[in-house]
Amino acid sequence: MTVQELDSLIDLLTSRPAPENLPPAEMRERFEKLAEFLPPPAGTAVESVDAGGVPSEWVTAEGVSGNRVILYLHGGGYVIGSLNTHRALASNLSRAAGARVLVVDYRLAPEHPFPAAVDDAVAAYGWLLDQGISAADIAISGDSAGGGLTIAALVALRDKGLAMPACAVPISPWVDLEGTGDSMTALHDADPMVKKPGLARMADMYLGGADAKSPLAAPMHADLTGLPPMLIQVGTRETLLDDARRLHRNALAAGVNSSLEEAGGMIHVWHLFGPMLSEAREAIGRAGAFMQVHAGG
Repeated sequence: MTVQELDSLIDLLTSRPAPENLPPAEMRERFEKLAEFLPPPAGTAVESVDAGGVPSEWVTAEGVSGNRVILYLHGGGYVIGSLNTHRALASNLSRAAGARVLVVDYRLAPEHPFPAAVDDAVAAYGWLLDQGISAADIAISGDSAGGGLTIAALVALRDKGLAMPACAVPISPWVDLEGTGDSMTALHDADPMVKKPGLARMADMYLGGADAKSPLAAPMHADLTGLPPMLIQVGTRETLLDDARRLHRNALAAGVNSSLEEAGGMIHVWHLFGPMLSEAREAIGRAGAFMQVHAGG
């Protein structure tokens, strides 16, 4: 990473007013437009599938084969984000992990509030098992809200008595829907992407009146006992830094094999910007290596 790379990216992200008060449809449109600048690498194979009633997409980097699978849950505050916005990240993760990636187009709020996203993630995982894919060959990952959803899905799978995937990689996870972490205010000016007012609005849309401390909505409050090994990645410039730190502490306290990587100076889900940031490519490489160690091939 160079200072110039990061500065250029921040200039791009802050070149338009924050979308905190925009209607959901307009927020989604803006995210889709950003994705146009980040296409998947050449040779990426994409296949649409119905994963247990949930629209999804297999994304496979060129040359990847074998049994390893990643179930990927995109970010976007449970309100925005799509298969389009995360196709490039999925392809890069596919290459790094040597795995096929199933990106789940789970239902979004406010049209489909909690627990719709959790239900869809669980359904997609069940579909993978129904295809004859072993849980030992599956990793689960997601970014931001998708990182929180990764943990919520694991808790739901455990409570249903289903076999746990081999490992998990939450990226910049959002696990506290009330925004109580010290970094939420301490890093407000440093984070060019995520601010407490915008998160609070998305949380309200997602919860739809449900308790903000519900463990499957805000897994900071969940019992994490029995969850598989996890690698948590977060940037030190993120307002969600303390979400990642508290998730890591809670996981360790529950006996989970948890590792926390704090990337110096990095912003929220910097992994999305692989073409611009060498640190993004390096973080994806470490996530992929972790999955290769824990999930079968």
